[in-house]
This record gives sequence, C-alpha cells and structure tokens, in this order.
Amino acid sequence: MDIRRVWIEEGCISCNLCEDLAPEVFEVPAGSESKLRKRYERELKSPDVQEKVREAEESCPVEVIKTERD
Repeated sequence: MDIRRVWIEEGCISCNLCEDLAPEVFEVPAGSESKLRKRYERELKSPDVQEKVREAEESCPVEVIKTERD
C-alpha cells in the first residue's frame, strides 16, 4: 500500500530519528519538534522514500508519526 499522507501528532521528543531515516520528508529544526518538509508529497512518489517513511513511522520512539495509505 502506498503512503498518501503523512502527519506528526503532538508529543515529538526531537530525537531526530525521522530526519535521519527520511530527510526528504522530515526535518527537525534546532530547538524545535519534527515537522514535514514543504512539498514532501512530491517526494512520496518514490518507492525508496515510501520505504524510508515506513521505517521512520515504525521506529519513532513516541509513535507520533502517522500515515494514511491507499
């Protein structure tokens, strides 16, 4: 199933894991919580990026990364 949408719920601990795993989609500005990069949807067309986002979602220690899939 392809990922159609990604979002981050409250509770991010700014561990940078998501940015390390999928820098095309996530960024963690200094002193801030994780956020989605602008135009991340364009990056989701790549199967490689889809896999990275799945890994970030599964690896998030506080489980705040959520996805909507086809």
